[in-house]
Formats: sequence, structure tokens, C-alpha cells
Amino acid sequence: MQRAVQRDDRAHLRAGRLSRVLVCAAAVPAVLITAGCSSDSGDSANKDTPAAERSAGGDTAGTSSPDASPTIAPAAYQKLPDPCGVLAKKSLGDLAPKAKSGKKGKSDDTAARSSCSWTSLDDNGVKGSQFRWLSVSLLRFDSDAARGSGDDQAHSYYTQQLTDAQHVSGAKDTKSQPVTGTGDEATAVRYDLKKKEGAFKQQTVVARVQNVVVTLDYNGAGLAGEKTPDADDLTKDAEKAAKEVIASVSAANGRGQTAGSGDDDSASPSKKPSGKASASPSGKASKSASPSASASEKDDKKS
Repeated sequence: MQRAVQRDDRAHLRAGRLSRVLVCAAAVPAVLITAGCSSDSGDSANKDTPAAERSAGGDTAGTSSPDASPTIAPAAYQKLPDPCGVLAKKSLGDLAPKAKSGKKGKSDDTAARSSCSWTSLDDNGVKGSQFRWLSVSLLRFDSDAARGSGDDQAHSYYTQQLTDAQHVSGAKDTKSQPVTGTGDEATAVRYDLKKKEGAFKQQTVVARVQNVVVTLDYNGAGLAGEKTPDADDLTKDAEKAAKEVIASVSAANGRGQTAGSGDDDSASPSKKPSGKASASPSGKASKSASPSASASEKDDKKS
């Protein structure tokens, strides 16, 4: 009888424990359900809350607008002057005294690219003759979102032309010097070039005024026994002519003075390029000439 009572007591204890386990087990889903409801309630509230209110706590991720596209400044110069009219008659008379007229180079867009050349042969009979060849080429760059500003492209092309002038095949005693008061940047390159006709003194002045690059080639030689011209004199003449061409570019765009009218600092803006250009037109200026080469051949190299 006592054992039966003890068994009943143990059974009662086991039943009590089982009851408590079931109650606790039943409580777990309720907690999970409650937690799930709380989560859904939070998501719903988050969805119903405007984005501006949700980001009020300092989290601005995804709310900032993309940066505006960079703007490219328009090119300063929109046209080029007549290449055969960039120098005054007096200047041409000093540089190429026997040249009858300029030979205009071929171009499919004279507002962007143009050139002109003059050939002079002063024949002194048995004493020989003095030869001069002058060429002016102009290249204008428009601002472009892909290639950069006109100034940047012009600076890149200026550097290219200057490098070409400093590395001419067969050139001897090459020297370079900066030219002041001529556009935004300018450099004169001089060297000697030996040809079958004689010893040539070559001068190349490369200058840039904002988005326009001017390349002026000027060479001279004493032929058939005539005295070789002085390189210093030729260089001074070439630098003076380049300054006049820059003034003509500015005048064609309503700035500065016309060719041959004197120096004018306003014709040479002091702005510098803002960076490197990504591209520039191809084409190199001719670096020398001889009496046996035709003017049209020189122009084709320019165009």
C-alpha cells in the first residue's frame, strides 16, 4: 500500500513536471509570434515613414544626388584671319622682298586651319642670290567635352609643334629661346641645315594665344657664292613677325590691333591652360625649304 502511494506520488510529480514543460513549450511559439509581429510592425512603420524622416538620424546613404557634369569653357577665338593677310606689306617686304604674293595652303575648314607661304629669290647675277622662304600656319581648337577645352588642346599641340621643331633630321647647332610678349606662350627654335644648294639658316617660332596655335617658319640662304645671312637677324625678324601674326588673330576676333600696327599687350591674353588635353589634330609644319621645292609642296605639308 505504501509503495502504491509512493508510485502515485512519483507519478503525480512527473505529471506536474510534464505539465510545466508543456506550458513552457506552449509559451515559446507565443514569444516567437510576438517577436515576429513586432518585427513586421517595425517594417511596416519604416515603410510608411517618409525617406526624409528615416534619414533624420544622420544616415544619408543613397540620398545624395550625383555630381553635376563638369562644364567646358567655350573657346575664346571663333575664327582665323586670312593667312595671307596676317602680315603688313612692309613686314613682308623686309622678310621676303622678292615675293610677289602669298601662296595659300589647301584647307577644308579655313575657320579651323589655314596657312600661307612666300618665296623670295633676290638674284644678284654672278655675285649669287639671297633666298628667303616664309610660311605661316594657324590652327584653332574648339572646346569639346570629350577632348577638353580649346586652350588645353592648343597647349598640347603647341608642345607637339615645338618638339618637332627641336628634332629635325639633319639639323645642326639647334637652339631654343622663349619669346616674350607673343600670346600666352611662344618659343623660337633655330638651327643650321646643309643642303646641296647651300647652307640654310632656319627659324621656327611656335606661339599660342588661348585656343589658337601659330607656327611661323622662316629660312634664308646665300646661294651661288652670296654671303650666308646672319642667324641672329633672321631670328629677330621671325620673332617680330610671329608677334604680328598673333595680333592679327586677336584682331580678327575683335581684340587687340591689326597686323603691323604696333605692339599691344591686350592682344595677348595671359590665361594659362587648365590641364592637359586628351587629343589634338595631327599635322606638322614644314621646317625647311629650298629653291628646288615648290611652294605648293610646302603648303600641302601645312594643310
